[in-house]
Amino acid sequence: MYCMRKRILSAGLLLVLSVVLTMVGFTPGASAFTEEQRLLSEVWKIVDRAYVDDSFNHQNWWLVRQKSLEKRLDSRDDTYGAIQKMLATLDDPFTRLLKPDQYRSLQTNTAGELTGVGLQITQDNSTGELRVISPIEGSPAERAGIKPRDRILKINGVPAVKLSLDEAAERMRGPAGSQVTLTVARDQGAGESEAVESKEIILTRDRISLNPVYADLRPQGQDLNIGYIRLNQFNANATTELANAIRRLEGKGANAYILDLRSNPGGLLQSGIEIARLWLAKGTVVYTVNRNGIQDSFSASGAALTDDPLVLLVNQGTASASEILAGALQDNGRAKLVGEKTFGKGLIQSLFNLSDGSGLAVTIAKYETPKHHDINKLGIVPDVTVELEPITRDQISTDADRQYQAAVELLTQKAVLAGVTAGAA
Repeated sequence: MYCMRKRILSAGLLLVLSVVLTMVGFTPGASAFTEEQRLLSEVWKIVDRAYVDDSFNHQNWWLVRQKSLEKRLDSRDDTYGAIQKMLATLDDPFTRLLKPDQYRSLQTNTAGELTGVGLQITQDNSTGELRVISPIEGSPAERAGIKPRDRILKINGVPAVKLSLDEAAERMRGPAGSQVTLTVARDQGAGESEAVESKEIILTRDRISLNPVYADLRPQGQDLNIGYIRLNQFNANATTELANAIRRLEGKGANAYILDLRSNPGGLLQSGIEIARLWLAKGTVVYTVNRNGIQDSFSASGAALTDDPLVLLVNQGTASASEILAGALQDNGRAKLVGEKTFGKGLIQSLFNLSDGSGLAVTIAKYETPKHHDINKLGIVPDVTVELEPITRDQISTDADRQYQAAVELLTQKAVLAGVTAGAA
């Protein structure tokens, strides 16, 4: 009887073991992965550990991996395609694969150099619609009149909806002197989705200077010397260049400031935080919220370079790190905002190096302003709303610039001056 029970138990164990082996047999073990499967699995693992949404867009992320590994991956292009399809299930245009040349280009861009047409773009992942965040100042795109929120319909005749965000950006880059044709549409107005105008624009690519700061002193009568600073991008040089600009203007007698963040698409998160600290003596700069709802915060360091009154200029192209800065200074009462509602990008990405030289951008957190406003897809509403009629690049911060003139008028009001100064103390 004992021997019979032992044989039955052994048979049961063998049956269970057989079932387990069958289940795990759907995909090979890590040691049996091909090189292409290892790269796909590497991407999957990074997203699994870091992505901001632990529901992974309400899907079984492990099952997504299994289905992706079942596909034939005979070449690196096959693998890249499978990775892109896997990431697309997250419905997040900012979590994306960067092929080696795209990754190198992005690293160069944040370091302060770029060759192309000079457009910062975003994409609606559900529709594939490509929109302009802003043109870079002085770029071929800006000179051609392309504006924030314009739609890019085609690139050299290829529909933009058939391209990923990085494929679209790559097609617009190229050697200086070469040309690219964009089909661009402009919406009828705020809240309108139907374009009333589309046209082809031929752009000649150029080397674009990303010197992030322009500054000069603008005396306004005997008592007011406005330091005007335009910040174009939060790249690796931005904090140092802006600090130097403030010190120069302070030395020349500046006693009030206009910081122009219009059409600044953002850049490095840390740069946004450090620049806020140049203006803010105390208070929270920004909160970040990760996938577990855990909040982290960054605060002023007590090392503000000036407590002079400050007005920020913002528009629909003010995005990302620019919105972190604007939200920090507005919520702390350090500055007034003048212009238009900002773009509304409140997500934070981190870059990961992959083993084949490519990169992975992953949304790891969202941010909130010091008063816990979530601005993603909502933007920041200025204290003083001023719509801007189309002006040329040479008319920015002149009498023709209604937003700039509104900022100057705000700084000349003694009540506002006192209120802003008190808020910074």
